[in-house]
Amino acid sequence: MSAKAIYEAKGKELLNKFLNDEAMKNRVAEVTEGVNWDKLAQDNPWLLTETKLVVKPDQLIKRRGKLGLIKAGADLAGCREWLNGKLGKDFKIGASTGKLKHFVIEPFVAHQQNEEFYVCIFSHRYADSILFHHEGGIDIGDVDAKAVKLDVPVGSDPSADSVTTQLLSKVPAGAQGALTKFIMALYKVYKDLHFTYMEINPLVMTGGKIYILDLAAKIDQCAEFLCKSKWGELEFPPPFGRDALPEEAYIADLDSKSGASLKLTVLNKKGRIWTMVAGGGASVIYADTICDLGGASELANYGEYSGAPSEQQTYEYAKTILGLMTQEKHPEGKILIIGGGIANFTNVAMTFKGIVRALLEFQQKLIEFDVKIYVRRAGPNYQEGLRIMRELGDNLGVPIQVFGPETHMTAIVSMALGKRDIPPMPKRLQTTANFLLPGGASPTTSRRGSSNELNQSTSSTASAQLDTLANQTEGNKDVMLFTKGTKAIIWGMQMRAVQSMMDYDYVCSRKEPSVVAMIYPFTGDHKQKFYWGHKEVLIPAYKNMADCMKKHPEADVLINFASLRSAYESTVETMNFPQIRTIAIIAEGIPENLTRQLVKMADEKKVTIIGPATVGGVKPGCFKIGNTGGMLDNILSSKLYRPGSVAYVSRSGGMSNELNNIIALNTNGVYEGVAIGGDRYPGTTFMDHILRYQDNPEVKMLVLLGEVGGVEEYRLVNALKENRINKPVIAWCIGTCAKMFTSEVQFGHAGACANADSETAEAKNIALKEAGASVPRSFDELGTVIREVYEKLVEEGAIIPQPEEAPPTVPMDYNWARELGLIRKPASFMTSICDERGHELLYAGIPITDIFKEDMGIGGVLSLLWFQRRLPKYATKFIEMCLMVTADHGPAVSGAHNTIVCARAGKDLISSLTSGLLTIGDRFGGALDAAARQFSDAYDTGLIPMDFVNDMRKKGQLIMGIGHRVKSLNNPDMRVVILKEYVQKNFPASPLLNYALEVEKITTSKKPNLILNVDGFIGVSFVDLLRTCGCFTREESQEYIEIGALNALFVLGRSMGFIGHFLDQKRLKQGLYRHPWDDISYIMPEGLNETA
Repeated sequence: MSAKAIYEAKGKELLNKFLNDEAMKNRVAEVTEGVNWDKLAQDNPWLLTETKLVVKPDQLIKRRGKLGLIKAGADLAGCREWLNGKLGKDFKIGASTGKLKHFVIEPFVAHQQNEEFYVCIFSHRYADSILFHHEGGIDIGDVDAKAVKLDVPVGSDPSADSVTTQLLSKVPAGAQGALTKFIMALYKVYKDLHFTYMEINPLVMTGGKIYILDLAAKIDQCAEFLCKSKWGELEFPPPFGRDALPEEAYIADLDSKSGASLKLTVLNKKGRIWTMVAGGGASVIYADTICDLGGASELANYGEYSGAPSEQQTYEYAKTILGLMTQEKHPEGKILIIGGGIANFTNVAMTFKGIVRALLEFQQKLIEFDVKIYVRRAGPNYQEGLRIMRELGDNLGVPIQVFGPETHMTAIVSMALGKRDIPPMPKRLQTTANFLLPGGASPTTSRRGSSNELNQSTSSTASAQLDTLANQTEGNKDVMLFTKGTKAIIWGMQMRAVQSMMDYDYVCSRKEPSVVAMIYPFTGDHKQKFYWGHKEVLIPAYKNMADCMKKHPEADVLINFASLRSAYESTVETMNFPQIRTIAIIAEGIPENLTRQLVKMADEKKVTIIGPATVGGVKPGCFKIGNTGGMLDNILSSKLYRPGSVAYVSRSGGMSNELNNIIALNTNGVYEGVAIGGDRYPGTTFMDHILRYQDNPEVKMLVLLGEVGGVEEYRLVNALKENRINKPVIAWCIGTCAKMFTSEVQFGHAGACANADSETAEAKNIALKEAGASVPRSFDELGTVIREVYEKLVEEGAIIPQPEEAPPTVPMDYNWARELGLIRKPASFMTSICDERGHELLYAGIPITDIFKEDMGIGGVLSLLWFQRRLPKYATKFIEMCLMVTADHGPAVSGAHNTIVCARAGKDLISSLTSGLLTIGDRFGGALDAAARQFSDAYDTGLIPMDFVNDMRKKGQLIMGIGHRVKSLNNPDMRVVILKEYVQKNFPASPLLNYALEVEKITTSKKPNLILNVDGFIGVSFVDLLRTCGCFTREESQEYIEIGALNALFVLGRSMGFIGHFLDQKRLKQGLYRHPWDDISYIMPEGLNETA
């Protein structure tokens, strides 16, 4: 999500709507392929009345006039003729070739050259800049050199006087008033609608009227939740030369419905190299490496999945990429790179399960297209993820190479492209269990670097300096943000993040947890239970922030997990409490205007903001923010439980964890690391933190991981040149691949887009190297350069290696240990009919969507939930008929009567329904099972019907399912008649029903109401269904009879009727029922009053 370009037609529509009368309304007719010219003229009648028109493409193409892509002064017929040679045709602009397929036609505005002006508004960190030049048009040339500029600080508006004096001094006096009003109105629209860029060239003022001729604009997509009603439907067109594919739209739709991040841009559908990369920063680095190794022309896609997507979301993402990948064959086969850094909180195994599902689905096509797969990933539960990927490789029939954190992140790229040999299967690192369980948690080898206690490697003088620096600021930012005594408040019910922080505190040998409280306005004050080592402790959670701050004045850090919609308000509220010195904002996609206001407020209040769009940061041995550093296995392997000598700053949260790993492998470890966040305007900048590191004597060397877009890295260049930064700096800016693409690509972070040559990663890396930083040739060499600088410092004595000491062991959470397969426990419940855990509800293994697609109905659902089988259609229809005929039998029966009495007593639905259901038994409605058992036992033992009747009479037992109080041979029960016709017509056989009908002949010969009633009929017919449908063995059929499955039909069916009676009584507003005296025989015992 980021600032995105919009169609010129849409931009003019918005200006028409919100500029009021400060400019003439734009009349725009949009022309696309397959246009109906008669309909177009009907919708825009001015096309027929205007004799002079302008037609031009509306596809984000710059310098259209110089490219010969504007036709001016023609009538509608002339425009149509001109479009015949352009519309739907290929056109080449620079290295990009694309189809011209979206044009606009507008009225031609006759004017003089001296009536053309240029105006542009764009946003940056601290202000919006308004550029103006009194000579507009296609020959304006270098705008930055020619135009005058008015900076409007964030949170303010320009005055009429400043616009006139600073921008319009060379405009004729007669035009200044109208242009001043226009610019002020334009700026208001720009700000209110969250534009990030708007250029009008030319802006024409003729005859006292202002016309907007050509418009280019970008808008902040993140502000949709604020501006949807104002924007209306907003479409973001792809850059010229790259068509918007349905697959890209599908992933964008998935992304919009997910809290995770899912991005896909197809660069070259015929390309050989496809990527499926986790993490915004990592996705850029993989693209860089592919291009650096000569694979730019074969790179097929750019994209990322991050933010803990579910298994189903990852499956959909992977399936989409595999579908694109297997559309066109390549003579050399295809390569799929499934890469990523070390995740902070994404469950690697869960995402890999989704990818594995997709790979299995495409197995035959992957073999057919000669695909080779290379995998590198780490993070929570990565061992299980790599295991299932390796097992897949054994069975898929496609070569799969799988690597973990022991392999450099991008090494698989050079393996895939044949630039590096594929090593033998690497030795597996210790598992999560070995790290966390006693006996396996402590590395015993000596480390390269600093002491395990901060003051051991700090001279008394340096210690004094640190005490002083803890309270000093430069540029309003604290030199030391975190100490071993830092206390934090968490905004949001982020249980996993809080537990992660407390486990980290424990392994760092802190005396107390860093988390003192939580804030969540949607629940009342309460306490939440967490673990502190082996003990359970309670952390208070507050509804009101003021209450929390008052009760915990020692807290000076707030970690804000609020959503992008509420993060701004909660952060503003936090800054009203002076005790908070540092705020970490985790949410991604906060509108840029709101973020810039937060930056301004934080500078005024001297508060340090880390984020938005960040995982946070870590100060080893002291404190970590939220999920930073990932699971404890990674924290221990990266030595984050004690301080090292290297401080780093990065934009990417995911890559910060990779940096932890790289630094731990090549130095004595990290002293502090911060991910400032991927949004365009992070709360703090690279230099805010680099200056802190420079002024901290414990930090011996600095690492910067910058990226394409923005100019912040040049502040470090200047600081190096001015010797403000004199510690060794290793720097690398990712995004070097951008120059290889023929059209603009928005990378994973909102700020990762170059708007000028100086903002490219290549230009930044060159400038940093020239200023004295150590810059590797590629990200692949970053670890090597870090090691070289570190070893030089050790050789010079600036860093003295210290012996390693083992950290305390932290017990593993039960749920996580179970997920890793380290423990087992008998389940309290077992179920075999339904599974709600996945993306889609399953009934007996059948997805709910399939149940509706196949129109299985209630009978089909019951066949799955009750019998775990797909019964034949006639059988499911019979189940539905049974429910229909047993639904009700009037208010007089005992169950309905009880329900009515209960309802009239004012009881609720559940109580009334239960009252009715409790009457069901052998005498009322519960005869189905008994009838089925009696008749089937007699039939199975070979008793003829007469012997069965005589035998039951001798035993003094009633034949269940025989007899009715009202119905008889002469007054048959139509329910039985309907069911009998259906069974005899549709069942393959009905031997037990035939047997029961013979019994009925005998019983009715004695008394005409001793008929086979509905209970008996359903009972014996259902036995026939179970035995003859071919879905059950004889033993299974008998088991269902014994466990009460047949009575369940009556219970379910009659529940519908009972509910009907309840609703009926409530609707009729019937009062409390009292049984009439005359319907009760009062029989009192006699003689009790006689005296002895």
